[in-house]
Amino acid sequence: MEWFQELSSFQKTYWIITGISTIIFLFVLIGTFVGADTDDIGDVDAEIDADTGAGFQFFTLKNLVAFFTIFGWSGIACLDAGYSKSVTIFVSLLCGLAMMFVMAAMFYYISKLTSSGTLKMQNALNSIGEVYLTVGAKRSKIGKVQVKVQGALRELEALTDSEVDLKQGIVIKVIEVTNNGILIIEPQN
Repeated sequence: MEWFQELSSFQKTYWIITGISTIIFLFVLIGTFVGADTDDIGDVDAEIDADTGAGFQFFTLKNLVAFFTIFGWSGIACLDAGYSKSVTIFVSLLCGLAMMFVMAAMFYYISKLTSSGTLKMQNALNSIGEVYLTVGAKRSKIGKVQVKVQGALRELEALTDSEVDLKQGIVIKVIEVTNNGILIIEPQN
């Protein structure tokens, strides 16, 4: 502790900020890796059409901890290099803000990589597929078709207005989706 006593009050301030923020940063980092920082609100299965995601969040706990950690370490590096107080403050503020911006951008773009996985039946419109189980003529019997929807091959229930039954293997096109999610199909020549 002798080295700490020999420091100026300006240097002590930087070391205190750096020490506290680094310890908090390590706790946040460890908590992130062990899964302690979840935003889980229970088992919710809802589709929100107006949900646009988290957006660009600049002032968060993680960003503030990163700011003070980088602020402190860059300030200590400037002091050890012999820079003046004003240059040290300017460089450490710049480095801290840059770190906050990088982290906010990183979390923003990571959040854009997620997908809800919810099947939206309207995305099946105009898709080409194949009959899997016979679909009855004039909507007499629900059958099944295989159609690629949202990048995945799906097996979905279907009806047809065709005059004849659509047997397995016939190529079809989805022309409508009913309110209850049943596809209306027509055969393709």
